[in-house]
Amino acid sequence: MFEITVTPRFGDIDGLKHVNNNKMVDWFELARNEIFKFFTPNLSLEDEDWKLILVHNEANFVGQTFFGKDVTILSYILRVGETSFTTGEEAWQNGELKAVGKSILVYYDWINNEQMPIPEDIKEKLNKHLISEEEIGKHIPSMKVK
Repeated sequence: MFEITVTPRFGDIDGLKHVNNNKMVDWFELARNEIFKFFTPNLSLEDEDWKLILVHNEANFVGQTFFGKDVTILSYILRVGETSFTTGEEAWQNGELKAVGKSILVYYDWINNEQMPIPEDIKEKLNKHLISEEEIGKHIPSMKVK
């Protein structure tokens, strides 16, 4: 499991005075960077280096997230398949779960325009961060509440 802290910016707030729902998807993607490094350690976006394509993305909101308090994002693996894997993300603020997300990514050859089997060494790395669906929302992050 990976953990990052995001400090909401004033520009992240919408007219209802909470973090705009679209920002959460951005933060979830940011939290997946450590997982992306399993595939492309330097995070290069060159065609021959980048090997992932996002095919599904969702966020479900459990509570409102506000300006002025850090948000902790957890990221982990929910499933590892032959050519794809599913990530899970959680957003926590003030010790409360605010949102959960899932993404499906495919190991992809951009030059030949086709999916590929995930290499076994990368599968091993992904599996080290595997949790079950029943564990979603039960990991309290090591956040510092301000």
